[in-house]
Amino acid sequence: MKRNTVLKLSGVERHYGQGETLLSILKGADFTLNSGEIVALVAPSGTGKSTLLHIAGLLEHPDGGEVTINGNACDGLPDDKRTTIRRNEIGFVYQFHHLLPEFSAIENIMMPQMIAGLPRKEAKERAGQLLDYMRIGHRGAHRPGELSGGEQQRVAIARAVANAPSLLLADEPTGNLDPETASYVFDALEALVRQSGLAALIATHNHELAGRMDRRVTIADGKVVDF
Repeated sequence: MKRNTVLKLSGVERHYGQGETLLSILKGADFTLNSGEIVALVAPSGTGKSTLLHIAGLLEHPDGGEVTINGNACDGLPDDKRTTIRRNEIGFVYQFHHLLPEFSAIENIMMPQMIAGLPRKEAKERAGQLLDYMRIGHRGAHRPGELSGGEQQRVAIARAVANAPSLLLADEPTGNLDPETASYVFDALEALVRQSGLAALIATHNHELAGRMDRRVTIADGKVVDF
């Protein structure tokens, strides 16, 4: 499979505060992520992992540098264009699933598709396929409160990729799970990435899971470095 550059960060800077209270989190960070690649972001708390993910996901603007997604420079775009790219090109998974409790698993996965304009019938069909792929097709009619932690997170992953994004950003997606369940959820996530060819950047403190990814990067002195 030919690999294309999906995400590129060039000289990205992010600062908080000003004057004597200025805190520089990212200092000219460079990073490239290709299609079909799973990269672990492993760094101590407070070094900028979440900031990097927010900037890569167009949730925050950098103070300097450039974010490019599928060849499109994003930082000069108006908010509505950034929102469109976020909706169509990027999927997000967090430590806590953030599923809507009043809707079933399949309805949670249908939601972003219908917001994007897909007819209900087609959205339901794709949601069902994703649930089957995540090996929880039999749990589609259940609400989040009726699912185990691992099942909830697999629904969250399915929802994140429902609109067929090219980029998946995950912030401690297995951090709230026991080791056995975390491994099982990562198996499903990895299989999905390999099959679809999307690019995935996963922040994790789990060194065992990080070791299973294509490469590992960390943040040191405000820059992204391989290790």
